[in-house]
Amino acid sequence: MKFTPLIKKLNTSKRPLFAVLIDPDKFNLDLIRLANICKVDCFLIGGSVLEKGNVNKTIIAIKKISSIPVVLFPGDEKQLSKHADGLFLPSLLSGRNPDYLIGKQILMSPVIKQMKLPHLPMAYLLINGNRASATQKVTNTQPLDAKNKKLILHTALAAEQLGFKLIYLEAGSGAKTSVPNALVKEIKKTVSIPVIVGGGIDSKAKMQNALKSGANMIVVGNALENNPNLLAELSACFTFA
Repeated sequence: MKFTPLIKKLNTSKRPLFAVLIDPDKFNLDLIRLANICKVDCFLIGGSVLEKGNVNKTIIAIKKISSIPVVLFPGDEKQLSKHADGLFLPSLLSGRNPDYLIGKQILMSPVIKQMKLPHLPMAYLLINGNRASATQKVTNTQPLDAKNKKLILHTALAAEQLGFKLIYLEAGSGAKTSVPNALVKEIKKTVSIPVIVGGGIDSKAKMQNALKSGANMIVVGNALENNPNLLAELSACFTFA
């Protein structure tokens, strides 16, 4: 199973890992082919809401042409697949909608057990990226203001104390501003679990900046949907991390 080595790498690597987020609604095999020759550590599969895409078919198609680990990042209980290598199981701690704090997870639980999916509980914190995100609209929750550092730090700390194994700081798909490096660094000082950062990274300059944050993993999705060829440019930045 590829999930265990990936998590070990996430916890021990001296450089941030590079994850490509794949929305099954916008799946592009050319992006997977490009990822095979770039420094991509894993694919995250999922979306806030799926309209036409199919998680199973997407993962099977990826595995036919790539050996890169495929990890589920589900928006709801319908986005699970036995074909995945593992699962980042999110709980939206930045919001107070019980459906996304625990309700969806209850619906997922018997399926995860039946599929014997390796998984890690992940605290999902939506940070204001100065653009209304799909997550915000679907979950009917407000993002945390990056300026409210105390609330975000305490939320991250509570996540670790509750037993979460990962923290995902998400500025939202197509965010105008990424999660500030200073905030990521403060969280890294506060908790001992890996920190994942995503949202708004759509250029080489922004990736180079994100690599200075101290995050354990950096995720790019929306920018690559719009321009798959950007992947090589972003990947090259990791040489200097």
